[in-house]
Amino acid sequence: MIVNERQTPEGLLVSVCDEDVLGETFESEGVSLTVTEEFYGGETVGDETVVDSLARATVANIVGTQAVELAIEAGFVDEANVLEVGSTLHAQLLWM
Repeated sequence: MIVNERQTPEGLLVSVCDEDVLGETFESEGVSLTVTEEFYGGETVGDETVVDSLARATVANIVGTQAVELAIEAGFVDEANVLEVGSTLHAQLLWM
């Protein structure tokens, strides 16, 4: 998976995606999701590093079946809140 971390005035923004979805566009029922290098590009890492990044995130955007399933398994995302966009999964995380 690919992780990108950015410090913002509101906290740590983490973007995570499966390697095979980077650069792809997914569409479903009027929703279009483009997984850009600019936003999602970063370091290729293992599951443990993804979980660590999500644990420190204030906000996270997660795209791809593997990445979203890991976020669910680790308890960061409720499966009921996951969106299916085309042939992939998308979830967002916001700690308040």
